[in-house]
Amino acid sequence: MSKRVLIAAPRGYCAGVDRAIVTVEKALELYGAPLYVRKEIVHNKHVVATLEQRGVIFVNETDEVPEGQTVVFSAHGVSPAVHEEAARRNLKTIDATCPLVTKVHNEVRRFADADTEILLIGHEGHEEVEGTAGEAPGQVRVVDGLDGARSVQPTPGKNLIWLSQTTLSVDETLESVAILKERFPEIASPPSDDICYATQNRQEAIRGIAAQSDLVLVVGSTNSSNSVRLVEVALEYGAKAAYLVDYASEAKDEWLEGVETVGVTSGASVPEELVQDLLKWLELHGFHDQQEVEAKKESLTFALPQNLRSDMKAAGK
Repeated sequence: MSKRVLIAAPRGYCAGVDRAIVTVEKALELYGAPLYVRKEIVHNKHVVATLEQRGVIFVNETDEVPEGQTVVFSAHGVSPAVHEEAARRNLKTIDATCPLVTKVHNEVRRFADADTEILLIGHEGHEEVEGTAGEAPGQVRVVDGLDGARSVQPTPGKNLIWLSQTTLSVDETLESVAILKERFPEIASPPSDDICYATQNRQEAIRGIAAQSDLVLVVGSTNSSNSVRLVEVALEYGAKAAYLVDYASEAKDEWLEGVETVGVTSGASVPEELVQDLLKWLELHGFHDQQEVEAKKESLTFALPQNLRSDMKAAGK
């Protein structure tokens, strides 16, 4: 039996995650520890634990940050109410919101100003959804999954538009949209795609190898929406089994029984070192033939937040 590993590319860090993590690292260098970050900077256990060791204090709410201190807002974005709370507490804020999330925030404001009700396709309780919906309280209804699309009840007579969380399954979002369009034929679509390039590319990459894989292993955390979606997409596109692991140590030997081909990928907030650890574990189990399968090249980068760049320049860094 010839054992092989197909490694999906692109995988791992996207431009927004890279920007957010570098923002925290540079802020630590510049302002020193402790540095406060509201919520997890990105949804990855390893990244959060590593930053905690370096002096980052993660808080759930802005009121947990001592007055006058510096706080970084996570890549998932925050509502205007959070900015107002920070201003009241005289906090210096550094906003590491992914620019692609900011784009959806701007769309919500624009359509809300035009008295349009927004049906936001996304996961209830996810930080990105809370921040986006908070741009226009009372004018955004969250549509969570296909059941949400079937049951949402917009205000009668209102103009409608659908928008989406940036890290959803492309296929499931299209299914939700189809249900909404059937129920509300006049509903408008967003001016451009809300699901981010990295989410789409990582799903496309795993779609390309899922059907050839007896097993797909996705490196990522359970609270990472895009990582969880990769497991779902792998199963949907033909993988016989698929699992999500934070670390190689969580992978189980019994998963490899009778397996010839393993597909490997990682979520957009996962450092490559964790993927390499998993590949080493597979090699120890006889999977020496490891090849990368590239679906698309990525080259996008985002500049660091403006006020951080200004402070770095003033400090000569």
